Amino acid sequence: MEIQNYIDHTLLKPYATRADIHKLCEEAIHYDFQSVCINGCHILTAREKLDSTGIAVCSVVGFPLGSSSTEAKVAEAKDYILKGADEIDMVINIGLIKDAKFEQVREEIRAVKDVVGDNILKVILETCHLTDSEIQKACELTIEAGGDYVKTSTGFGARGADLKVVNLMKTIVGDEIGIKAAGGIRDRQSALKFIAAGANRIGTSSGVAMMKE
Repeated sequence: MEIQNYIDHTLLKPYATRADIHKLCEEAIHYDFQSVCINGCHILTAREKLDSTGIAVCSVVGFPLGSSSTEAKVAEAKDYILKGADEIDMVINIGLIKDAKFEQVREEIRAVKDVVGDNILKVILETCHLTDSEIQKACELTIEAGGDYVKTSTGFGARGADLKVVNLMKTIVGDEIGIKAAGGIRDRQSALKFIAAGANRIGTSSGVAMMKE
């Protein structure tokens, strides 16, 4: 399996430097990863390094808590797309899901998707904080709002990707939208298990190590 086609090569540490982003992009080019996933302040740097390579620039919105206002998330997403992001990973408002404010959650996802347009929007559920029924509802809302992927985790929560959760997500979304598994996936065998469970993307900072295994 050409596992590199699944990997979003990720560096979201707040202390990442310009040199770190250059290295991340060079690794992505060398191994032909699907994308680099970075914080918004680094989009222009990554765009400059990856132009004409076919490797996408992905950035995060409402990260890592998801509790900023809808207006802030929309503004952030719009800014990042204008700066050259190809994909946006947005953290869902977890509190609204737990309060069963489903219309607000749907409209927030839709509002961000409106400014993302034809670019890919992945909706991060941070599943460690949700029950199975809440995960199911969040997946359904993402489909209804036009999201392109559901994503398991930020990597900053209490728990990362979980195979049982990915299996559950797959039963809900089927082939209608994609699934990104992220958080704590550090070796090739683990990544392959998530892909077998239905993940279309793997968010990891260990992509190089996986390619060397």
